[in-house]
Amino acid sequence: MITETDQEIRAVDELLGRYNDVLDEQDWEQWPDLFATECSYTVHTLDNLRRGLPLAYMYDDNRARVLDRVKFITEVWAGTIEPYRTRHVTQRTRAIRLDADRWSVRANFQVSYTENDALAGLLAAGYYEDVIDLSAGRALFAERSVRLDSMPARYLVYPL
Repeated sequence: MITETDQEIRAVDELLGRYNDVLDEQDWEQWPDLFATECSYTVHTLDNLRRGLPLAYMYDDNRARVLDRVKFITEVWAGTIEPYRTRHVTQRTRAIRLDADRWSVRANFQVSYTENDALAGLLAAGYYEDVIDLSAGRALFAERSVRLDSMPARYLVYPL
């Protein structure tokens, strides 16, 4: 018998998979739809976090900034950056219910990248520390904190 918890975990896993698909397909207009109305998206190295340094590769502390990130990719930086393709591999390692509608979720990740007509390489590795909200009838990121094991192999243009 499938329980409510099983259904919620399935919704969490579907969100994690959809996130990977959206980024790997560079479907930037769909990316903000994976986030709740009240949300944040940040990218830090573990070294900076452990040392208490606030420096972040990306720091989108509200929905407007998440939307701005899409505008930068599609309009501001269009034609001025060297594009690359990504491939995300994610494995959920923990899911803890915080309250009736929210889950704390950790997932390890590796992101490879391929520049035009070039060999693939490892762009970044680390883990996601998420708060996922299910109150809207589907799973959405209330918080997505990307924790990088080390500096990325190249400059970051796209979300991880």
